[in-house]
This record gives sequence, structure tokens and C-alpha cells, in this order.
Amino acid sequence: MTLSEHLLQLRKSKGLRQTELASKVGIGWRAYQTYERGEREPGLSALIALADFYDLSLDELVCRKR
Repeated sequence: MTLSEHLLQLRKSKGLRQTELASKVGIGWRAYQTYERGEREPGLSALIALADFYDLSLDELVCRKR
């Protein structure tokens, strides 16, 4: 699973719109939209905010497997 697919799945599991999620984590809506579309990757501060919101480690958020 890619990061963009995971972000979409996580957001939908919470029943949130992109605008709602972006507001809750302090990310611009358009920036978040590009993450979910796979057009851009989030920076470290956005990744941390998303991981905190979903109560995941950064590895879990980005689907990193060893």
C-alpha cells in the first residue's frame, strides 16, 4: 500500500472529509489533497501531525516494513 492510499483509507475510516482532517491536524486542505492523490509527499511536520492524529508511529503511517 502506498502512503497516498493509506492516507485515504485512514481518513475514510474516521468518516472525515479532506477539509475536516486538514483542519484537525493543522495542514492546508489543498496540501493534504495532493498527499492523498500521490502528487506530493508530506514534509516531516505534516507526517508527525498525521501520525499523532491517527495514533500511529511514523513507520506505520508510511507503511514501512522491515
